[in-house]
This record gives sequence, structure tokens and C-alpha cells, in this order.
Amino acid sequence: MTQTKKFLTAEWRYLAMLNYEIEPAVLRPRVPYGTELDTWNGKTFVSLVGFMFLKTRVLGIPIPFHQNFEEVNLRFYVRHKAVDGWRRGVVFIKELVPRWAIATVARVVYNENYEALPMRQRLEVEGGELKPDGAVEYGWRYQGDWNYLRVQTTGAAQSLSAGSEEEFITEHYWGYAAQTDGGCMQYQVEHPPWRVWQVRDHSLHCQVAALYGEPFVAALSSQASSAFLADGSPIIVRQGQRL
Repeated sequence: MTQTKKFLTAEWRYLAMLNYEIEPAVLRPRVPYGTELDTWNGKTFVSLVGFMFLKTRVLGIPIPFHQNFEEVNLRFYVRHKAVDGWRRGVVFIKELVPRWAIATVARVVYNENYEALPMRQRLEVEGGELKPDGAVEYGWRYQGDWNYLRVQTTGAAQSLSAGSEEEFITEHYWGYAAQTDGGCMQYQVEHPPWRVWQVRDHSLHCQVAALYGEPFVAALSSQASSAFLADGSPIIVRQGQRL
């Protein structure tokens, strides 16, 4: 596959990731054409991820008032067998942002399920660095209620351990989006491996049934399989191509 042009560049920072085991049957109807569910040690996951989108440029152009913002997404993991081998990627169930223009562009270009909601964040950062044992929280207002996900870190950020659950969650470099005609759009996401902080506490307050659907209530109401904070990096999202 010839590498496509850059569609979006940005920085993704302070990615709070809550990861839950889920029954594969819940996800199978959402698996895009040409992909299959990706698993780790026989387990299937969904992840609720909150992070900062910074220095955003679309086709090289910074859009006024749309460069720095929060995003929270619910995603799961798939893989696609290409001529150069397996490509491991993510499928988004829903992505929340505070800017309607961003949501509209993502829906039109990739058919991604974006929704614009009031959002806020609280980052215990000083001098551009997370404070020791600092907390990170992302909130979104839905049906009059402030929902949030929060992690309280412990210790220093560490490189990913080979074969770990953290590596599986973070090391997916493709996005796959089902299209209205039954096809699938794939796009490449480029970034270096991230360091991660372990967390000593995490919490989630979310209207799961109303926001994501009843099938996700059991998984997101259970104990998270893992929770961690990734430091993030500059990223590139390439223009999409159909499978």
C-alpha cells in the first residue's frame, strides 16, 4: 500500500485509558468489512480513552479556535490481513469533542461517529510535565449531567513492556471505519511508542446506556481490566483509503 498524504497532524497528550473485558458477541455486529476482532491473551477489550488534542492542523492548516481541545472516545480493537501482513487497528464506537466543526468533518470524511458536547479537563501538570502522582480527569456534559473519567498516577512513566496489556492497547496504528454502503475506510496513524504511568486509583461516572447503548452497560460497569496514563506524542493521521 502506497503511503497516503497527511490529513491531520497534532499532538495527543495525557491519554487516560480505562480498559474493560467485553463479550465478543457485543462487538461483532460493529466489526467493519475486511477486519476481525483482535484479542490479547484470549481477551476482547473496549477502552474508554480521554486525552488532549493539541496543535491540530488539517491538511497543514491550523483552524482558528479548533487547535486545542479534549476528546473522549470508546473504542475496540481489530486487525486486517493486508499484503504486507497483519495491520492492527481500532474501531471507534463514539468519539466526543467540544467543537461541532471537528465532529462534522470527521463524520463527513471518515464516517466516524463523532458527537459534540460541552467538555472540560483537569490536568495536574506543572511546567508542561505531570506532577508526581498527579491526577488527570476528562469530563463531558450529557443530558444535564457531568460525566467523567479520572486516573490518579503513581510513580514515574515507564517504557512499554513487551507483550503487556498496555502495549496491546496502545500499539494499534490503523483506524477502521464502517461505511454506509457496507464497505470500510482504513487510515494510518503514526506515532512513536508511548511511555505509561501506572495508576493507583481510577474512576468512571458515565451514562453508558444513553450514550453508548445498553449492550455496553455490563462491561463498563465492571472492574476495569487495566487503567493507565500514556504520555502521548506528536501524531500524523493519513488520508483514508477504502479496503
